[in-house]
Amino acid sequence: MAGLARSLAAAILLLWMTTPGLAADRVVIVLDASGSMWAQIDGKPKLEIARESLRTVLQSVPADKEIGFMAYGHREKGSCEDIELIVPPQAGSAGAVSAAADSLKFIGKTPLTSAVKQAAEALKYTEDKATVILITDGLETCNGDPCALGKELKAAGVDFTVDVVGFGLTADEGRQVACLADNTGGKYIQASDEQALQNALVETIAAAPAPAPEPAPAPQPAPALEPEKPEFNFVPTVVLAEGGDPVTDGNSWEIYKASSDGTRGDYVTTEYGAYKGNLEPDDYIIVARDGEARTEQKLKVEAGQVYKPLFALNAGTLIIHPRPSEGADVADGAAVVIAYPGVDTPPTYYGDTKVVLPAGDQKVTVTIGQGEVTETISLTAGRVIDKDIIVGVGHVVANAYYVAGGDKADGSGIGFKVFKAKKKIDGTREEVTYAYGPDSKFDLPPDDYVLMATVDLAVAEQPFSVKAGENQDLKIAINAGVLAITAPGASKIEIFDPKKDINGNRKSLGYAYDEKYQAALPAGDYAVVSEKLDNSSRESTVTIKAGERTELTVQ
Repeated sequence: MAGLARSLAAAILLLWMTTPGLAADRVVIVLDASGSMWAQIDGKPKLEIARESLRTVLQSVPADKEIGFMAYGHREKGSCEDIELIVPPQAGSAGAVSAAADSLKFIGKTPLTSAVKQAAEALKYTEDKATVILITDGLETCNGDPCALGKELKAAGVDFTVDVVGFGLTADEGRQVACLADNTGGKYIQASDEQALQNALVETIAAAPAPAPEPAPAPQPAPALEPEKPEFNFVPTVVLAEGGDPVTDGNSWEIYKASSDGTRGDYVTTEYGAYKGNLEPDDYIIVARDGEARTEQKLKVEAGQVYKPLFALNAGTLIIHPRPSEGADVADGAAVVIAYPGVDTPPTYYGDTKVVLPAGDQKVTVTIGQGEVTETISLTAGRVIDKDIIVGVGHVVANAYYVAGGDKADGSGIGFKVFKAKKKIDGTREEVTYAYGPDSKFDLPPDDYVLMATVDLAVAEQPFSVKAGENQDLKIAINAGVLAITAPGASKIEIFDPKKDINGNRKSLGYAYDEKYQAALPAGDYAVVSEKLDNSSRESTVTIKAGERTELTVQ
């Protein structure tokens, strides 16, 4: 570890001496202190890696560099307002920042969008040059839109940038926060382990502002011009279709070394958006992705050459709005399954769906409750199809009442089953779906049905019909009351039908191994038997009236 710290310090000093113009004069570091930072990398909590990496990098930052420190999720578990500027941006604050990071609790949520905005405001980003450095191991959990915030800050700021370090994020997760950096002209750096995080912090926190220009020297004879070395040697472009506009948002670039047999070898990096970079001379395989569409090319990089390959995804954009009926709002819980060309396991989306797909026939299946509809949509490369898919269901809310116009059953033991009304040849009905508890909800295709309500030991049925787009409240009266039994010292309480069959046996309706038992029962007469551990028993009879509560003590 000491060797690693010395090498990082040397790298930081070299960066200060040789790399002008990489950061603003004033910086606020925003650290993710949410509960997910307790996850481990190589057996070590991410929060400890972050603390040690910050401490190591800050030790070699010059004292006149103005640094502030903000954290979120460190004081309250469920709050989206838990954001605090702990160290205001000021010179000589490196020690205070390290101490603040060491004292944090990691317990809360991830309001990263609001935190970055507050950090920008603390830097007076609309008046002065400034940079926010966000270190996060998770995605926004407080309904913020980091991509939109990046555009907003860039438009209002004076030379303002956000650098984002994705600590332990997957490629898909990184894509969702990289836009915050891309939209401000900053950089997104993926850090998968401790070494990568420290390198990322060197590149962001330790980057020095541009030095003041020196006085211009006296005019000298112009030397012979040498060819200018290009800033980047790899500048790829991706389009959905040949001749289309470049895709610069939401896309990714996966870069691999090429193996000797031409297949993918060692993973190099994943980048996002309008990417420009430098690749060492070697053989590579470049994979361009957007949504569910992908394509790849082999690339041989040689020294001194610039490569500008074009990747055509042969894809289009499909936008699906699942609705239960014509004119209804989009069903957020609707499942949208899209089987596109070349996929074995189709992905599932929910609610409004927008996705880039390979061109071809898209088999789209939308499910809302028990309603399902499938459509095949032909998507050509470069085209956008925006389509409503109507499932055609009605919405039903079911409740049970002890008697018509009486109290609603709202305790435990409430269940509903929905059956097709038409009986099968054997006299039974097909069960469609079920739910538990009061206010049970069903989305059903148009048809005739029977609703069976169960409240403890009481059962009732009610026929009903469903029309597409229709909302209805079903109130089913079970013609029952509530029996509350107390039997001091009993080990078991059992309720029987008082009538005996031809063999002299009574039908058991329900029981509990306790001194108390409460249940809803259809109106009528019952026998109640309590048993004790010494096998002695007591019996009582009781009459239940619909809509009433009856209390019985069995001694």
